[in-house]
Amino acid sequence: MIYLFGGDDAKNKLSSYEKFIKSIPQSTDIFYINRNEFNPIQLESFYSGSSLFSALSAVVFQNILDHEETRDFILEKLELMGKSTNSFIFLESKLNKTILDAFKKARTELNIFELPKEKKEKYDNFLVANAFANKDKLNTWICFRQAMDKGVGMEEIIGVLFWKVKDLIIKKDFRKFSEAELKKIATKLSYLLPEARKSGLDAESVFEQFLLEVF
Repeated sequence: MIYLFGGDDAKNKLSSYEKFIKSIPQSTDIFYINRNEFNPIQLESFYSGSSLFSALSAVVFQNILDHEETRDFILEKLELMGKSTNSFIFLESKLNKTILDAFKKARTELNIFELPKEKKEKYDNFLVANAFANKDKLNTWICFRQAMDKGVGMEEIIGVLFWKVKDLIIKKDFRKFSEAELKKIATKLSYLLPEARKSGLDAESVFEQFLLEVF
């Protein structure tokens, strides 16, 4: 079965998504995969069989459809995923009609949350990333809180921070953080949300604690 949570009403979308995740039986193995961790071979193993440790698995994809190559591969495999005994959950932003039609064809349970046009207000997540890159603790926290107030998802914030840290490493920009520090931060960001959910902790609180430890 496939479940899709999408749209630009981040607050209601995340609320519905988190409620659904909590409803998954504890006996089910849950795997969280973002676009940086996507592995086609691993995906095929998920829809073709069961977990070694559990009868059923639930695979959560976070903004996996942003990248064209990954998106095309996923859309080609939707029918097989829909027939699988395992569950596939997609947490995405706003999707176009072509993509939504592909999910509908695969008999996906659609959970689409859209803001009324007059209420739409996009927050620039790079404000958080740039403040972080400058090692500006106060502004990083302020920008983070502003993003939360506007309904930006934790996945989006952590995703843009992860990208920024990787960009600093690639460009060898070690003016504020050493290479070792950046690599440690990137690793921590990769597991922050999955570990928080596994432990039943509030994601925002865990992220704020991460900021306190980084600076």
